Amino acid sequence: MKKITIIGAGGKMGMRISRNLKDELYDISYVEISEEGRIRLRELGLSCSSESDSVPESDVVILAIPDVAIESVSPGIVKLMKPGSLVITLDPAAPYAGKLYHRFDIAYFVTHPSHPSIFNWEPTIEAQKDHFGGNLAKQTMVCALMDGEESDYELGVEIATKMYAPISVAHRITVEQMAILEPGLVETLSSTCIYVIRQALDEVIKQGMPAEAAKDFLLGHLHIQLAVLFDQIPGAVFSDAANKAITYGINEIFKSDWKKVLGIENVKEQILAIT
Repeated sequence: MKKITIIGAGGKMGMRISRNLKDELYDISYVEISEEGRIRLRELGLSCSSESDSVPESDVVILAIPDVAIESVSPGIVKLMKPGSLVITLDPAAPYAGKLYHRFDIAYFVTHPSHPSIFNWEPTIEAQKDHFGGNLAKQTMVCALMDGEESDYELGVEIATKMYAPISVAHRITVEQMAILEPGLVETLSSTCIYVIRQALDEVIKQGMPAEAAKDFLLGHLHIQLAVLFDQIPGAVFSDAANKAITYGINEIFKSDWKKVLGIENVKEQILAIT
């Protein structure tokens, strides 16, 4: 039975992981420094351990802590780990930026959930409302072996599949590719675009548009627009008028060099800014 220590076990992501792993066939220790987090763990029937007691005996240490804390926290944790053990991090930013303390005699695995697709079909209303994932709705995940052997990757995928369950597909990519996906593609680019769309909704409501009418109209069109653009309806295309509107919008709203945010040097700047 593998021994696992979860650092930050009572935090936002830590609680999701702790909840999903607690009934699996692992020997798990839960490390949490905040009293609020400890209370949340107690409500799950879980007791806390100290890192000095649990980390040196662990085969796997999961760092469920914010990106901005990795640089300051990871040295104290990683130095306690036994040779041949595995570090799992939940985001590529800090490892890619060189903020994660490195040792040559342990392995490093990075994983991140994709979250349930907007095109998922789920059999129950409860599962359909699992927007974040890791509860009832199926999702995919991306995984990367930063350092280590193939057996380390296999162990990382095994644990991550249970952390983020139910998982349908584990995509294997590199840490750099994961960094391009997040923050580059899904935070810096798509979150920004969607944030602006929400601001636009608020703006038309300020102009006197009935709020529910505007929201219903927008969300319905987003559904079909995404379905067309992401090939969910075979053969479907936008109308000539819609394509003209898109061309006008791109020229009016976006800078001509907007794709630079997906270039690796720009992604590195984004990562340094958030770590």
